[in-house]
Amino acid sequence: MSQVLEQSIQINATATVVERCLSDLALMHRWLNPVLRCEPVGEAWSTDVGSESRFIIQIPLLKPTLNSVVVERQPGLVVWEFQGFFQGRDRWECQPTEKGTLLLNRFEYDIPNPLVSWGFNTFAASWTKADMQAQLRRLKRVAEEQRNS
Repeated sequence: MSQVLEQSIQINATATVVERCLSDLALMHRWLNPVLRCEPVGEAWSTDVGSESRFIIQIPLLKPTLNSVVVERQPGLVVWEFQGFFQGRDRWECQPTEKGTLLLNRFEYDIPNPLVSWGFNTFAASWTKADMQAQLRRLKRVAEEQRNS
């Protein structure tokens, strides 16, 4: 059964600037959780449909990894589908507003292993939700800095 975590934030920058924070790997690393590393699979980083990447949680010895592929891409929209200890989608959508951009992040996932699912729901689900909110605040700061540079 899929679970959904959904967050949004108002950013005082254009949708183009906000989208660049999702598609530029150097900018992405400025707002991603520092425990999370993202790297391209293959030659270069891209958010084009079919592009593959790995999200690695920097836990000593374990280093759990989510393999992802961009499955939907439009101006202002990037959807990563992932496989690993989670299966699901991470959707990022920029909606232009009068004052900038409303950024929506929808993390829909399933954890097939019942033990891992229990552990995640018991110990990590609330942390993940709080971390998503913190990521959005960091992304807002990075996008608003880009707007001013």
